[in-house]
Amino acid sequence: MKAMTATSSGKTNTKSQNVNVKAVVTIDQGNGGFVGNLLKPALDGIKKLTGKTLVLELVSDDLDPTTNSEKKTPKSWVENIEIKEDTVWYEAQFELSADFGNVGAVIIENEHHDEVFLKSIALHGFPHEQVHFTCNSWIQPNNDGPVKRVFFSDKSYLPSQTPRGLQRLRDEELVLLRGNGEGERKSSDRIYDYDVYNDLGDPNTSIDLKRPILGGNKQYPYPRRCRTGRKHSDADPLSEIRSSGFYVPRDEAFATIKQTQFKTSTVSLGLNAILESLDTILTDPNIGFVSFEDIDTLYKDGFHLPPLKANGLTLLQRVIPKLLKAANDSQNILRFDAPEAFKRDRFFWFSDVEFARETLAGVHPNSIQLVKEWPLTSKLDPQIFGPQESAITREVIEPQIITCGTVEVAIKEKKLFMLDYLDFFLPYVSKVREIEGTTLYGSRTLFFLTTQGTLKPVAIELTRPPMDGKPQWKQVFTPVSHLSSHSTNLWLWRLAKAHVLAHDSGYHELITHWLRTHCVVEPFVIATHRQLSCMHPIYRLLLPHLRYTMEINSLAREALISANGVIEISFFPKKYSMELSSVAYDKLWQFDLQALPNDLIERGMAVADPCAPHGLKLAIEDYPFANDGLLIWDAIQEWVTEYVTHYYPNPITIETDRELQEWWKEIRKVGHGDKSEEPWWPNLNTSKDLIDIITTIAWVASGHHAAVNFSQYAYGGYFPNRPTIARNKMPTEDPSDEEWEKFLNNPEQTLLECFPSQIQATLVMVILNLLSEHSPDEEYIGKYMEPSWVENPIVKEAFERFNTKLKKIEGWILDNRIQILDAILAILADECDSSEGRGLQRIERD
Repeated sequence: MKAMTATSSGKTNTKSQNVNVKAVVTIDQGNGGFVGNLLKPALDGIKKLTGKTLVLELVSDDLDPTTNSEKKTPKSWVENIEIKEDTVWYEAQFELSADFGNVGAVIIENEHHDEVFLKSIALHGFPHEQVHFTCNSWIQPNNDGPVKRVFFSDKSYLPSQTPRGLQRLRDEELVLLRGNGEGERKSSDRIYDYDVYNDLGDPNTSIDLKRPILGGNKQYPYPRRCRTGRKHSDADPLSEIRSSGFYVPRDEAFATIKQTQFKTSTVSLGLNAILESLDTILTDPNIGFVSFEDIDTLYKDGFHLPPLKANGLTLLQRVIPKLLKAANDSQNILRFDAPEAFKRDRFFWFSDVEFARETLAGVHPNSIQLVKEWPLTSKLDPQIFGPQESAITREVIEPQIITCGTVEVAIKEKKLFMLDYLDFFLPYVSKVREIEGTTLYGSRTLFFLTTQGTLKPVAIELTRPPMDGKPQWKQVFTPVSHLSSHSTNLWLWRLAKAHVLAHDSGYHELITHWLRTHCVVEPFVIATHRQLSCMHPIYRLLLPHLRYTMEINSLAREALISANGVIEISFFPKKYSMELSSVAYDKLWQFDLQALPNDLIERGMAVADPCAPHGLKLAIEDYPFANDGLLIWDAIQEWVTEYVTHYYPNPITIETDRELQEWWKEIRKVGHGDKSEEPWWPNLNTSKDLIDIITTIAWVASGHHAAVNFSQYAYGGYFPNRPTIARNKMPTEDPSDEEWEKFLNNPEQTLLECFPSQIQATLVMVILNLLSEHSPDEEYIGKYMEPSWVENPIVKEAFERFNTKLKKIEGWILDNRIQILDAILAILADECDSSEGRGLQRIERD
């Protein structure tokens, strides 16, 4: 480093002095790559790898004033190595002159023949502080195509604030990430690009597995997915050929610990093994359970699989170890953990109190809506779907709402609520009914808010449109007093509930979960990487919320939502499942309504009230999704507000941020291009606009997703509580004499035959267990401070406030929900004790 010193005579001399800088490179060997491969034989095989592995260059954040080009150090090879558990450290030495300026970037090359996962680089030797580079990226070997990787320091810059020495590198890095839209992607690529959903079918295997292209056409609008560039099918030139692995950019792939948990559980490698293994037991995939005691064996005795091989566990045991337990050395058993509700009472799922409670506070709490108009009518064309008037009349409702007297009073006082799947499913009833082993209705379910502040179901309406030369059929079913617990009407009510729960389960999985928290988020992920530099503050704000989305979505396309995948096998729409999600995207999805306050207002579950907490007055006082969700929403919004206003002090900084504007434009025009002309898209002109957009994306990917995902096994693990398919029509729909007599003589058997088959139920239970699991490396919202935020004292303090607030919210939710749960259990116990004669053999509670 050049230093200016004063002589005793007062004259200033220039003395040249170089400063030694040490770069410490941190590699994660747990993710594999060349370090993991080197470590396989023995640690003794690791030597000083000078000249054989990584080579680094440091880049100044200023330009050379003479050449107006970047200032770089000579290349330096990594030299020393230190190993501690799964982490390996290398060192490289540099000499910097006084006029080098601040180090703003590191260029790195991998000369080994394997990829390496680079966690971070730290520069030591500066007078005041270290310089940190958070990388978390795979570095490909030069023999795979010589590309130098660039990593920027943890300091964030808006495009207009980028130091001159880094501007070209910043722009070039984004160009590389966008690619050129050509060629088939390799697993080692880092390219983010868009394509339509043209890989759900498999027409090359069978033309029956051909599926519509979702996205890019008016018939089936849809968000875009990540482009893979695979060849197209000969059988259907519009469809891509499915391959053994679905491309995602290399840094989007699961970390090893997550990959182990997810892939070896069922999806990808494990799914086929499960199907094959179950096929050895269930020779008929349509066979159902013969009794409820038969269902209970899933949790007690389990399925007995073929004997263990001499060398240990079967493939099924290896791929789903959490669900399989060996009873002894010679037995191999598939057994499921019983959900807590089932452990408390095996008949919990019969309870109307529980049915209503789960509608409001279960795994799908954001479908219920306020009844705002009477009479209820359909908006579908009566020439095609039959009369629009509902069969739910005041004569049906008013005897059950005596505290209000009339329907009009109940509506005025906001006491009537509804699950409304009538108009959404009705156009697909005739299509679905052409498929063997499933059926469908349009449905409405009405609930009444009691004086105790809890819901009770009052009516279910099932409707079949005109079809096969028959007129429209519709019927209303109502709860029956437990005093007549053996009545025909009680069993009809239970069957009607089974149909509604199948509708709710399908809507939940296909739309509320997949579409609203996975599918629509992928364009946000792609645009963020294509248009926002990794040194952009908004990129760093969004990144924690977008983690693993693309990899999970690719695995879903591979095994869950694909033709003949888990969804088509086990859910009622069968091959029309993804079409239905396209219909929902077309008719129901709006970006602005994904914000929790807007969602609640749209469904009538809240009204704006500046005097109420969170500015909203809830229609139901105890609505956990809203009560707890709004606490989290407000915390996210406050954190985002502090963050955004720090980097964008005035509207000009928003409007002139070219990366940010291109990001939002690409989301609307490309990623969600099929809805690009919708008027509800927010503008991006002010800090408030940006705060609302980022808060909505963060909420959808975190709070919303958590609410509809992690309790799936708790509520659906005992499948009669949330069946995914109703296989038979209601016994009152145009029955033959033989069908009606069979129902009257054995209604329990009719219900069992309506439930999913053994293989459908078992497969869904495996998947729900997997999806409900938290990853060992789960990143919880507000827990981990990004290194770039540590660099900025204002942002650091704001995040610490966010972290503290979330801890308080978590404590409040846990304390209050436990108290409420105790009260609910008491209510359920009272109901259970008063209804022992359920038409089933009574099983004593533990």
